[in-house]
Amino acid sequence: QVQLVESGGGLVQPGGSLRLSCAASGFTLDYYAIGWFRQAPGKEREGVSCISSDGSTYYADSVKGRFTISRDHAKSTAYLQMIDLKPEDTAVYYCAGGTPGLTAGQPVCVIGQSYYDMRYWGKGTLVTVSS
Repeated sequence: QVQLVESGGGLVQPGGSLRLSCAASGFTLDYYAIGWFRQAPGKEREGVSCISSDGSTYYADSVKGRFTISRDHAKSTAYLQMIDLKPEDTAVYYCAGGTPGLTAGQPVCVIGQSYYDMRYWGKGTLVTVSS
């Protein structure tokens, strides 16, 4: 069974740091792009960061310089290191795995000139930034 499981969320003060993990089971992440998305209360889901199988990355403007995406092929795990967290970063964070493609209605990661349909999703981990 294909699964993605996020971990590492929690409550942190403004300016603090967290590292989210996304572990895959039932398949290997090697050939998939990995994306981190978030959804804040009352807001639409937004793309935060993506990484391709060869390590190319994308970051939303709101997190550039503060978040770093990475992946460990041997562990079939992806990470999102977050520093200098702000209250507006509060959201449920989801990781997703995708393959090259662009399908109407499918969440997508855009990395450079490449599009990835995000087909597999975790259940999310809550990040709360508050004093």
